[in-house]
Amino acid sequence: QVRLVESGGGWVQAGGSLRLSCAVSGTTFTVTGMAWYRQAPGKQREWVAEVTGFGKPNYAGSVKGRFTISRENSQNTVYLEMNSLSPEDTAVYLCNANLRTPSGVTSHWGQGTQVTVSS
Repeated sequence: QVRLVESGGGWVQAGGSLRLSCAVSGTTFTVTGMAWYRQAPGKQREWVAEVTGFGKPNYAGSVKGRFTISRENSQNTVYLEMNSLSPEDTAVYLCNANLRTPSGVTSHWGQGTQVTVSS
């Protein structure tokens, strides 16, 4: 059973920083793209950042220059370093990972970790 477990969320004041982690376990298949999404109360899920299997990052405009996504392939882990946080960043942050299987690419989600930024 594939599991994605996020950690590192919490409460921080505006201007502060947090580092999220997401570890993929329960699979021997290759983890390709990994990404972070977020969902604030009453809003749709929003793509935040992604990193390809080759380590190329991409960012949503709202976080570019403040957030940094990275991955450790040997650990099947993806990180999200978040700096200069503002109350608008408050949301549940969810990890997504794609696996390359003999049947094709499958997409998996974690349960999410809460990030709360106070003004």
